[in-house]
Parts: sequence; C-alpha cells; structure tokens
Amino acid sequence: MSKKNDIKLLRINYLRGPNIWTYRPVLEVWLDLGELEDFPSNKLPGFNDRLTKLMPALVEHHCGVGERGGFIERLTEGTWAGHILEHVVIELLNLAGMPTGFGQTRSTSQHGVYRMVFRARDEQVARTALKEGHALLMAAINDEPFDVDKAVEEVRTHIDDYYLGPSTAAIVGAATDRRIPHIRLNDGNLVQLGYGAAQRRIWTAESDLTSAIAEGISRDKDLTKSLLKSCGVPVPEGQIVNSADEAWEAAEDIGVPVVVKPSDGNHGRGVSLDLNSREDVEAAFKLAEQHGSEVLVERYIRGDEHRILVVGGKVVAAARGESAWVTGDGKSTVVELIDLQLNTDPRRGLTEDFPLNRINIAEDEVVLLDLQRQGLTAQAVPAEGRRVLIQRNGNVALDCTDDVHPDVAYLVGLAARVVGLDIAGVDVVAEDISKPLLAQGGAVVEVNAGPGLLMHLKPAEGLPRPVGKAIVDHLFDEGASGRVPIIGVAGSQGTSNIARLTAWLLHLSGKHVGLACREGLYLGSRRVEAGDRANWDAGQRLLMNREVNAVVLENGAASILNDGLAYDRCAVGVVTDLLGAEAPVDQTLAEHDIHETGQMFKVLRTQVDVVLPDGVAVLNAADDRLVEMADLCDGEVIFYDLDHHNPAMVAHRAKGGRTVSIEGHHVLLTHNGYMPVRCADLNSAAARRMIGAGSDHAIPGSSVKSLLAAVAVAWALGIPPELIAAGLETFDPSPKAVR
Repeated sequence: MSKKNDIKLLRINYLRGPNIWTYRPVLEVWLDLGELEDFPSNKLPGFNDRLTKLMPALVEHHCGVGERGGFIERLTEGTWAGHILEHVVIELLNLAGMPTGFGQTRSTSQHGVYRMVFRARDEQVARTALKEGHALLMAAINDEPFDVDKAVEEVRTHIDDYYLGPSTAAIVGAATDRRIPHIRLNDGNLVQLGYGAAQRRIWTAESDLTSAIAEGISRDKDLTKSLLKSCGVPVPEGQIVNSADEAWEAAEDIGVPVVVKPSDGNHGRGVSLDLNSREDVEAAFKLAEQHGSEVLVERYIRGDEHRILVVGGKVVAAARGESAWVTGDGKSTVVELIDLQLNTDPRRGLTEDFPLNRINIAEDEVVLLDLQRQGLTAQAVPAEGRRVLIQRNGNVALDCTDDVHPDVAYLVGLAARVVGLDIAGVDVVAEDISKPLLAQGGAVVEVNAGPGLLMHLKPAEGLPRPVGKAIVDHLFDEGASGRVPIIGVAGSQGTSNIARLTAWLLHLSGKHVGLACREGLYLGSRRVEAGDRANWDAGQRLLMNREVNAVVLENGAASILNDGLAYDRCAVGVVTDLLGAEAPVDQTLAEHDIHETGQMFKVLRTQVDVVLPDGVAVLNAADDRLVEMADLCDGEVIFYDLDHHNPAMVAHRAKGGRTVSIEGHHVLLTHNGYMPVRCADLNSAAARRMIGAGSDHAIPGSSVKSLLAAVAVAWALGIPPELIAAGLETFDPSPKAVR
C-alpha cells in the first residue's frame, strides 16, 4: 500500500465553556482527511491490527455501540480517520493519567472535512495529546514505528507542567461534586470557587480565609511554640542560636539528644534529628543556617512524626512517617542500596502523583549528615547484614486517621486555632498517636500553613481521606452553591435592550449588577467600557468581580461557537430568535459551517441547556421552533409574545406555565390559578420612549418583544410587578457615555 498523505489540521479551537457539544470545555479540531476520505479503516490493510497493538486498551472504548469492544467493532466495519483520531487522543489522555470519556466527530458541508472534539480540562495538555495522537495515527496508517510510551510521557509532562496540582485538583473536584463552579485565575493553583460575591478563593490548601498574620506566625517556629505553650499545648523546649558554639551550649542546657532546624524553613529542609555530640550539633547548625534566617535548637522527642490535617478547627486526616533503612550486602554502595531497596518501591516517584519521594542523596544533606554520624559516606560499602539508617522519619504517608486519640485531636485543633489558621498541617511527634500526648512525652513540633494534601489523598498505606470535601465544606455552608443569579440572553433581535433593561430592574431590586452586552461593560448603572463586550472574556471578568451579586450577559451565536458560554449554569436563559443563518450568512457563522436555521437551533439551545433545575428559560412563543426548545430546559419555562391568545401560550398556561403578553396597551403577567397582573402601561411616555429606542434593523414589534422578554426575566427572578412597572418608567434606553 502506498504511503498516505498526512491529515491536515485546519483549525484548532478551545471552547472554554458550555458549547454546542457538551457542558464542559473541549478542544474542537477541523480536519481535512484528504485522500483518507476514500480509505476508511476496513480499506487500510493491516491498519486495525497495528493500531490495536499500539493501543490495546482501545478495546475498552464503548463508542456509539455502548459496550466494551464497541470501537473495535466500528474499526472492523470501517470508520473514518477523524473518528479514529478522536479515540486515539482520548486513549493517550487516559494513559497519561487524565481520564477522558467524551469525544465526537461530525462531517461538515465540505467533502472530507470533519469537526472532531474531545474533553479538554487544560488547553495545553489537550493540544499536546492531539499532536501525539495525530503522529501515532499516521504511523499506524503508514506502517511506521511509533514510541507510545514516549508520547504518553510527553502528555504526562504537560499535565504536570500545566494542570492543577493534586491538592488543588482534589478541592476543585469536591467543589464540582457540590455543583459549585470554579475559575482558574492563573497558570498555577490559584482557583476561584463560585461566582461574583459568592466566591471563595484557594491557592493549593490555603484559602482567602487564611490569615496573613497566622501564616506569618506559622513560619516563625519559635514564636509558634511560645504561643502554643502559653495555651497548654505540649511543645519541645528550645531556643534560637546564632552560632555553632551557641548551638552546642543550648544542647547542653536542654539536654541531648536535640533537634537542630531552621526557625522558618519548610518541607523538612535542613532539619537534623537525634543529635548527641558536639560535632553533630555543629554540623547540623551549618546545614540549618543555609535553609532559614535563624537556627533553632530544641529537645528531641522520641517517636514517629505525624502530620495531622486540621480544617476549621477539626481533624480531618492524619498520616504517620516511618524510618527508611537499607541492609548492606557487602558489595553495593549506600547509593546503590538505596536504588535497589528503596527507590524500586512503586509508591516512590519524582512527581506529586507518588505518595513517597525518591531518595536522592545528592539533594538531601540531612541524609548525608546521618550517614556521616554512622561513619559512612554515599559511596561506602556497608558490611553484609548491616542496617543503615537513611531517613529518620521518611515520607509521612501512612494513614492513621482512625487512630488519633481524642486528646490529640483536641490539642492539634487548639494549636491551629491559637496560630489562627483555618487550614493547617500540624506536626506531632509521638510513639503512639492513639494515646494522650502528655502521658507519653509527645509534643506538637510545628503548625504549617498551606499543607500538602497528597499524603491523605494517596497514602502509601491505608485509606484515602476526603480532604478536598472537608475544605469545600469549610468554605461553603451546607446548601450554599457559590452562585449568584446569572441571566444569559441569546439571539440577535433586541438582545442588548433586554440585557440592559434586565440589569436595570435587578439594580432597582438592590443587586450590584455586572452587565456585558454589545453596548459595553457595565457595573451597576455605570458603563466602564464601551464597545462590543458580548463575549467570553467580558463575562469571565464579571464573574470574577467580588462585588457583583448578579450578572447579565448577552450571548450571540458567534460567541457560543468561538468560546462557549462564560458560565457553567444560569438562573435565567433567554432565547429571542433563531435568525442569522439566512443568506447572506454572517462571516463568523459561515466559518463554523452554519447555513441553516436548524443549525442555529443547535447553537442557541446551549443557552437553554445550562438553565439550572430551579431556574427559568424565557422563550419567544412567536417562533414554533423556540416553543420546541422548552422541552430541553431542566427548569421552568416562561413564554412571551405580543399575542396573549397565541396557541402555544394558551397551551402553556393550561399546563400551569407562566406567560407574558400584551392586553390592550398593558403588559400582562398570567399564571393559571392566579389573578393576571397588569404591570406596565405601554402608552406611558417612558414606555413609548423605550420602545422607540430599538435597533434600526429590528423586525416589526421587536422592541416591544424586548420589553416583554425583560419583564419575563424580572418575574422569573421574583421581582415584584410594582417594581417592574417602576423600572420601566425610569429606564433610560440611550447608551451611556463611559465615565
């Protein structure tokens, strides 16, 4: 078989919010198969065998068949390269540790051109998976060698470099389980949970409730100990020293064995334990002063080190460390023994995904110091059978949450409160954590801000603990959603007027409103930016604003196609019309292969798809296709139309639904079982002024319909009819100058 030409990647688009494909971010790829359009998988000799040999786990892909082996069945029957690429990319992400189940591939109006999408938690990771998957597929088609392990490692490296760390990801995952939305605020681990005024922020295991003063106290170990001691928390006796000689004098005063460590270090760097001789103390001082501003000498507490996670004053997880030893064989050096006996443990690795760290003597001066105290060096060859201590307290990664004595739990909770940390990692040394500290001479040795969570999420032994959930439950009260009312307005006719009038009515009801529409970006009644702001970026900016407690966003079809919606769900979703696919089609829509009204339905239904179960869709009942869209809504539906007797409106009211219409020259709110309410007089000067302020290109009656849509939104949000009427009288439809 002749070599096939490469599949062309015509365009790659990252859809960052809910879109025409799914509720979640995806990478959308436009593919030109070229000659491969004429060669489905069953017409490529040996291809299926080569592909499944490279990626055996493809047998687990159900595909549209809905069962294990479904994708293999499609390969055998014959499927096209775009669909195959979708599954290859998904499998690469699975192998790299970012499980991804969603993908779709659809043809376009151009011969051989397809749109392929797959779930993309991070854009850079997704692009890398696409690049490697593309290369793998072409290698399989053309019977060329391909290193799958290398490709997986490349994707995994990008996950480590670009995606959230495991601690942050656990918190975000727990928030998602509670339907609390999130926004990543930087390329690292700063994440916003919730929207607007209802938000909280986290940075790994620190929150916006974490006091800067408390964090400063926790970094000063001597100050921390003095505060804890004053409140009855047992701590080791110690003192700050300024020289090696002073360190030994302090050790003699305290009594050996002692610990020498930086007063403001972290992650155990520069900490030397169980020191008994002057030589050891002086060497430990020199090591400690390299890792902190001051050096602390304190009494050595016998026992194992424990890390206890305290959230909101309560213990939620605990882990224990243990010593790491090697046994000499009379032939291997200490370095070789470490690699043979310790680093081969599959629980050890170089990334945060491993509960235990690989031991690298060259990077750990404490290990070298301990070896020196045993009369050894890294290159020494211990005698056969000799046990050599490598780490006194290894990695703290053995779960012991269920063993923590109530007295210990009380003391560590008190320690966190004394320091002032809402989330704290409290280090306790004790021989038996299931017994009271004082009875065994145990002590609290450190209280740490921003503790790592991996030891509790992936312990080397024992059960994982739901620490992410504990932190989210601490940040958000039971039942809190982290949401503010979001109103999305989609369509093309009068949508800016609807958005602005809705924002005004919310403003009158006492909300601090953020508005992004084609006329600009508004905070309250003030326009802070002019120009078209009906886009994803402007919407995200409002959702990040901590002063905003209601958000109104205008969404055109182009914005949904280019970026997706700026929010995951909304309280009210409005769709005014399905116009835009008529000739001549707008350039942006044409680029997305939108040429028919049916396609516009699929685009704008996105707005209805994201309405919350307790939310409302507001739909123009004059369009039968929008009436059909009501069935897609998870929440309630309010129809609006000029004609109170529209059959769709009559049928909707008969089923208990609400409608907004015109009766005479009044706006009428109707809900079966309740007295109809007239809430505005269209003959008033204010109403006539507002109706006359529509677009020059509006279809007949569109300005009145815009008013009706805004009234329906206000009604959906529980704004009283009297306030709606007052809002219509006081609203100024003329665009405001930037102030």
